[in-house]
Amino acid sequence: MYASAPINKFFAPTLHIPNAGATELRFTVRSDFYHAAHAMHGAVYFKALDDATFFAVSSLVDDVFVLTVSFNLYFVRPVAEGELVATGRVVHRSRRLYIAEALLMDARGRELARGSGSFMKSEKPLTPEIGYV
Repeated sequence: MYASAPINKFFAPTLHIPNAGATELRFTVRSDFYHAAHAMHGAVYFKALDDATFFAVSSLVDDVFVLTVSFNLYFVRPVAEGELVATGRVVHRSRRLYIAEALLMDARGRELARGSGSFMKSEKPLTPEIGYV
């Protein structure tokens, strides 16, 4: 489902789920991710952290699509090049609400940003029509 999302053709990330409730997302910074000051735009930070947390939660839900309810993002430092890794993990779950956290790191292991989100189950079933297999 993740690889078939049209937006991921642009960002070209790879997503790995090492175990239920955890993710690792990798992508390489490109100049077309830049804002006017020639560093990666905050929208890319958000996408990486939201994807990492969203799919950490989704790895625990096998019947319906999950929705991001809220998301908090903390920018730590700018980045303009290199491979980045976002790791996500579920830190709380109840019947309908999930909370997950993620870190975005550069290749030298420096923290670039962190985020946390709350997620809930939707009523939209996971089907092949939305890329779920």
